[in-house]
Amino acid sequence: MNTLPAFTTLGSGPTVLMLHGIGGGHTAFAPQVETLASAGYRAVSWDMPGYGRSAPIEPYTFKGLAQRALDLIDALQCDSVTLVGHSMGGMVAQELMARRPDRINRLVLCGTSAAFGKRTDGRLDAGWADQFVSQRTAPLDAGQTMEQMAQKLIPQMVGPGALPEGLRLAEFCMANVPPSTYRRALQALVTFDRQQALADIRVPTLLIAGEFDRNASPSVMRHMAEAMPRARFVELLGAGHLMNLEAPDRFDALLLDFLAEPLPEPLPGAH
Repeated sequence: MNTLPAFTTLGSGPTVLMLHGIGGGHTAFAPQVETLASAGYRAVSWDMPGYGRSAPIEPYTFKGLAQRALDLIDALQCDSVTLVGHSMGGMVAQELMARRPDRINRLVLCGTSAAFGKRTDGRLDAGWADQFVSQRTAPLDAGQTMEQMAQKLIPQMVGPGALPEGLRLAEFCMANVPPSTYRRALQALVTFDRQQALADIRVPTLLIAGEFDRNASPSVMRHMAEAMPRARFVELLGAGHLMNLEAPDRFDALLLDFLAEPLPEPLPGAH
């Protein structure tokens, strides 16, 4: 079995690797792939392990997901990449950043957080995590399909100004997630905690939050940015959790402006 994740690529130039969320797939960044390729970048969007044509991993952990992302970077034969991570993909990006900062020159985090779940005394509330997973998988247990779940969940995740075509693409992506992968990804999601690693993210970082995102609120992402030495926070008004599909033109403009900035000298102590 080929362990290299499946991916789509378009264009040539500096590599931008895009990592989708739990309900996504490589097509979740379709607008950005086209925009980046047209602007002179090599745009790469992967299928996370277990998604699309990518083989699943066992155990399904952020360590394993980060390693598969590193394998892909190696296969792309580039010294370093810009990582764009949305939601769970943003967590994979943070995990990869913590493990191999030398392979990343810029970071874009959207609709994500540095830890998942409610915490007491800095620890994961295991009871709450179990409840969250149970609630999210209950429709599957009751016999619903991923397509039926997508039709219900996607409209609840977006802002009032969402592009209808973006919603349809988001529903398509989620409908095609294998139920077994969705379950495993949820179980991994609630274990994530890289709060203490934020100060070590020394590359230029852009954090984009949707005004109406209830999964990763603007206040959460603003606090993340404040903990990073070279981070900038932007709130996308009118958008929710799926901002790159809800408002692709505005999202892409932020992304291109960020990528066009010259890379600064490495900070002392940086890899």
